[in-house]
Amino acid sequence: MKIFSILALLSSLALALTACSSGTGGNAAYVDSSGPRTVVSLEKINIQDWSNAADQMVQSLLASKTLDKAPTQPAVMAVSRIVNNTTQQVDTDMLTKKIRVALNQSGKVVTTTTFGKNAEDTLAKEAGDAAAFAAGEQAPDRIPYYTLSGKLIEDSAQAGSTTQRTYVFQLSLTEVKSGLAVWEDEVSITKQGRRNAIGW
Repeated sequence: MKIFSILALLSSLALALTACSSGTGGNAAYVDSSGPRTVVSLEKINIQDWSNAADQMVQSLLASKTLDKAPTQPAVMAVSRIVNNTTQQVDTDMLTKKIRVALNQSGKVVTTTTFGKNAEDTLAKEAGDAAAFAAGEQAPDRIPYYTLSGKLIEDSAQAGSTTQRTYVFQLSLTEVKSGLAVWEDEVSITKQGRRNAIGW
């Protein structure tokens, strides 16, 4: 009888520990998107990876003082092409939008959304053109001083049952007038393990 009691107690303890280790006992719950309790996936770029890369890029760009050299403040920037060379189908706005928001909030940059063939805000572009036409003026000058371009790269390695994936985020800030890259940086995020997990 004592053996059954001890086994029952051990089973209950094991279930309790499993529930505690999962953090939510298996039930869905809200977590901080960039916090340590998010899911870490080996086969994809997670939300915390985008946030981490964007934060490091913004800090690097602001620390370089490059944006202070623009003749007009805040500097006008347009987002150019971000090439995805990973095995995933990703929305690169996960990176660029975070960077744009942070730079805009810093007061150093405003982003034009009406420049180029693939203008992000076509309604604003059409409205600006229409207003200029009605006033008998030329369309407003939307030429950016800087453009932001980049590339996403993935590298995989295997050792026994352990998988390692590195995601490399590369960005370049180009001065439009000179065509020179006046700031560049690269952030690598490496994840290693046998399976996906919660927390890091």
